[in-house]
Formats: sequence, structure tokens, C-alpha cells
Amino acid sequence: MGAFDGVHKGHQQIIQRMKQLAGEVHGETIIITFHPHPRKVISSVPGEIKQLTNIKERIHLLEAAGIDHLVIIDFNYNFSNMTAEQYVEDFLYQHFKPNTVIVGYDHHFGKGRNGNIALLKTMGARLNFKVEEINEQLIHQEIISSTSIRNYISDQQIKKANELLGYPYFFEGFVVRGNQLGRTIGYPTANLHINDEEKLIPANGVYAVKIKGVCSNHQALNGMMNIGIRPTVDGQKKVIEVNIFDFDQDIYEQYITVMVYEFIRGEVKFNGLDALKDQLNKDKISATAILEKY
Repeated sequence: MGAFDGVHKGHQQIIQRMKQLAGEVHGETIIITFHPHPRKVISSVPGEIKQLTNIKERIHLLEAAGIDHLVIIDFNYNFSNMTAEQYVEDFLYQHFKPNTVIVGYDHHFGKGRNGNIALLKTMGARLNFKVEEINEQLIHQEIISSTSIRNYISDQQIKKANELLGYPYFFEGFVVRGNQLGRTIGYPTANLHINDEEKLIPANGVYAVKIKGVCSNHQALNGMMNIGIRPTVDGQKKVIEVNIFDFDQDIYEQYITVMVYEFIRGEVKFNGLDALKDQLNKDKISATAILEKY
């Protein structure tokens, strides 16, 4: 049970252990997650909370992990006010009659986050279920957590974030019309509108990306993405624009998925469009070399 934001490598370890234990007792795997994210309800400034995955993306990732059941709790003020003891006995035990409850090393629950592994074990002994705690997951001596992944994405360190996620960070965007300047210098771009206000968007800069949703055969195409205010052109508003390599189809008013692989460079103001075009040529070479590794 938990928020499972990002369904990262740490979460994946919990899921694999749960599947193993379920097989041993001929049981079924259940993940209990929450929507909206608990911090959206209990935080004093909920608008500041950005997520690695929205609920649709989380469902897709958890389904791909091969669990039997996913339970999505409507996390509201009343639910957040359950004591830890009520949560275990009236919710967890009454509804699921668990054989084994598996939680991550830092899992807390109940009003004030007062519930912890020790309380679970005490109540498990009384209610006849086992409790297993998954130790902190380490990659290169770093604890995997959704918070650290968010921080890396916000700090242009997308490669590190992807290592902890176990897959390239992705988001969905709706293709809208821009000022079509890119096509005049040989780099037409798909300008993206992000409908999901809670989705974490990478920091400003240029990235090597792959794009899904533009080919009927579901093939991912290589490209590069710029996030920023385009200081060489107008520098007025933040945009997300993707140049898809060797692609010239009309994809206006379509949803596409952008998978972000590596950061190439920060945003720079160039001395005119010729200088910008020269840099875009270099960026394409860099992005192509990066994406060949994947």
C-alpha cells in the first residue's frame, strides 16, 4: 500500500517480492493506492505538489508489473482522519483479510502519519496476518524515492532520474499551433500543451527524446525537445516544443507521448536565427548519438 508515484525501481522490488510471496501461499497480489495523492489533501500548499505519474499512468505501469488487483482509494479529508489503528482494523483487515502485508522501509499511515511498521506487526499478531518490510532500495549507494527522482527531474538530471525509475521519464502533450518559425529554419516543431496541471515537467533546456503516438505501427521516433522561453525569438512565454527527426506529417490536435532520455544543454540566447540554426544542427547530432545508446 502506498502512493506508488512513478512506480520506480524501489516500488518494483516491492511488487516482485509480493508476487513471490503470493505464489508461495497460492494467494493473490493486491496493491492499494490513493487518488488524489495524499499530500494534495493534507498539505498546506497542495498546488505546489507535482507528480511523476498521474492516475492513468500509474494504472498502466502497475498493470504492466503483473499484479492481480489494484484498489484505488478516494483519498479525502475523512479518510485522512482515520487513526492508524482504524486504518489497519476497519479498512485493511475488514476489506482484505490479508495473509501478508508488505510495505516499504519508510511507510507511515493513519492520521498524523502515526502508523508505522511496528504498529503493523503488533496488530498483525492480533489479527493473524504477517508483515514484511522491504529494505531501502539502493542504486549507486543512493536511496530510491519518488522525492529524489522529482528533484533530479527539476534539476536537469534526467539521466539520474531515469536510472532510479527504471524507464525513461515520460509525459503526454496535445499538439497545438505555434508561430511556425521552426519550419523556416529547417526544424519544424510540435508545440505541446500539457492538460495535466499536476504532472511534473522537466526543467528548462534541450533534451534527447523519443516520441510515441505519431506512427500507426506504434514505433517510437527520435527527436529533441526544448523547454523554455525561447530567448532568441521572443522570450515571452514558456513553451514545450519537440522536433521529430525525419518526420513531416500533420499531427496537429493529436496527443503524443514524449519519453525523455538525456539533457543536452541549457537554454541560451543566440545572436540571430543563423546562430540558432547552427546550434540546432549540433543539438541534433548530440541527440542522435545519445539515442543510439538506447
